[in-house]
Amino acid sequence: MKKHRIEGVKGVLRTLSGAFELLLLSYIYYYVWRHGYESGTFPAYLGNGKYILAGVYCLLSTVLIVNFEGFRFGYLRMSDIIISQVIALFIGNFITYWQLCLIANKVISVIPMLCVMVADVVIVFVCAVAYNALYHHIYMPKNMVMIFGSRSAVGLKFKMDTRTDKYKITKLLPAELGYDAICKEIVHYDAVILNEIQAELRNDLVKFCYQNSLRLYVAPKLTDIVLRGATNICLFDTPLLLVRSKGLNSWQRLVKRLLDIVLCLIAMIVALPIMLIVAIAIKCEDGGPVFYRQDRVTLDGKVFSILKFRSMIVNAEKNGISQPATDRDPRITKVGRVIRATRIDELPQILNILKGDMSIVGPRPERVEHVEKYTAEIPEFEYRLKVKGGLTGYAQIYGKYNTSAYDKLRLDLMYIENYSLMLDIKLILMTVRIMLSKESTEGFDEEALAEKIREEMLKSGIPEENEKEEAGTY
Repeated sequence: MKKHRIEGVKGVLRTLSGAFELLLLSYIYYYVWRHGYESGTFPAYLGNGKYILAGVYCLLSTVLIVNFEGFRFGYLRMSDIIISQVIALFIGNFITYWQLCLIANKVISVIPMLCVMVADVVIVFVCAVAYNALYHHIYMPKNMVMIFGSRSAVGLKFKMDTRTDKYKITKLLPAELGYDAICKEIVHYDAVILNEIQAELRNDLVKFCYQNSLRLYVAPKLTDIVLRGATNICLFDTPLLLVRSKGLNSWQRLVKRLLDIVLCLIAMIVALPIMLIVAIAIKCEDGGPVFYRQDRVTLDGKVFSILKFRSMIVNAEKNGISQPATDRDPRITKVGRVIRATRIDELPQILNILKGDMSIVGPRPERVEHVEKYTAEIPEFEYRLKVKGGLTGYAQIYGKYNTSAYDKLRLDLMYIENYSLMLDIKLILMTVRIMLSKESTEGFDEEALAEKIREEMLKSGIPEENEKEEAGTY
């Protein structure tokens, strides 16, 4: 009962903290709107217009902050909470300013709305710090046990160890211990993690945890993700899951294509002057070509040439052999360092999107040789080709720089199987947050990770003969 009460407190805390912050933000807007503009600028609407405008502002702020995941205290880092809310409020205040211009039937002063934005930033920072501290004071990290079926699965522990404020894995148990031994052990923990274990054992453990009200985290297999995107139907008195296996339907593709064209044409208005300046800078530095073309794979395995601004010296990849760039790679030009850091080198892909080779949102298109390599290792990797490759995507937003090919596949498949127009819009907005956040490269190279896993397993008392891979975990 105590655990349930704590879970309830968390929900109430998030709701009350979000509601209080929204009321405070709305009052700031209302106050500046009433006192920052001359009387008579806006119609009175029988004296009730002020309440309608404040309500619309509150509703708009709520929708934007929720879609930017700005109220996910405890789940996201405090810096991500602040960035999410600031971006959401900037967009909301921008829309609100032009709304007021339409109501006043003229272009009004922007100064009062800038004052609102400054006050919003202060409120967001103070609330984020206060609520984050309160949340972690009430919600202590759970004592967790991980059941793993392969050595690679232990790598998840190191990712979760980066959030010691939320997760605390104190025990590792190999799946080969068997159902009975595992059940006797896990009842002593607050939460259980199942990662890469065989289907039969996993099903039994899921039922056991459910029956005993144990909090459970499950790393999904590819089939789990496909089934989550299935349609629920009932045939007479039998529930069924319908998996269409077609990617997007014709209507979804049409709507997605229209969104790509409209947004890219709008983006070109802003991007064209920037692209022209960058092109001149690249040409002036070494006289080489402005663009860099590279073969990538998109929908149904089609190969196309992706466009980027050239950020490296001419012939940086000798004999066509791919050599990933490092932070201080001598092949990167002076202009290249600037456009890479600001992601401007990706702007020419707007042309790829307008041409129809790519979409704004979708799995990031991989190089031909990478697709061949990953597909040889993971045959299901070709599932990503059920939709067009994208400029941004689920894996770019929720993944890391060094996310494994299998984890990228799972993230991209979650996008494909749960596609909606609103999801595309949300991911486009979320990309802004990722661009403003410091890119995370949490993790280790393969050798370092293997050594960390070995040390962790030995520390947990698991002999080396148990350090083996299990087949069929996908």
